[in-house]
Amino acid sequence: MTMSEARETDRRQRTHEMVRKLLDERQEMLTMFCRVAGLAPYKVAKPSVGVLQEFCQVLIDYSAFGHFEIYERIVAGRERRSQVVEIAREVYPRIAEASEAAVEFNDKYDASDHTLDLHQLDRDLCTLGEELAVRIEMEDRIIQALTNR
Repeated sequence: MTMSEARETDRRQRTHEMVRKLLDERQEMLTMFCRVAGLAPYKVAKPSVGVLQEFCQVLIDYSAFGHFEIYERIVAGRERRSQVVEIAREVYPRIAEASEAAVEFNDKYDASDHTLDLHQLDRDLCTLGEELAVRIEMEDRIIQALTNR
């Protein structure tokens, strides 16, 4: 194997590892979302403050990972494949909107610095869920380009 082929293989492995980590973060966030929303198999009237705070942390971790590990890499010019760059430019504005929705949800429901008001939680979870669905769809387009699927 030539040095160039070895670098390319290493780069491909790093890309696949980054995608796997994003998908793991996403799965953890979706599991917590279902738990907070009281969806099967979690049938709870209202989540505890601790569960809600844990979800907020997982949500922000997931959002930050996608932004700093994937989109930042592309924006910084470290992605050479034009198809990946083109798709990222196309979908990033919508991903940024979904990230903003996650930050707003976190600011409202991470009770570390204020008293929680859960009266609008169902509505806010519905809005957040819609934003997350769009983000996942956009991320999947980038993942497909990154992994050549």
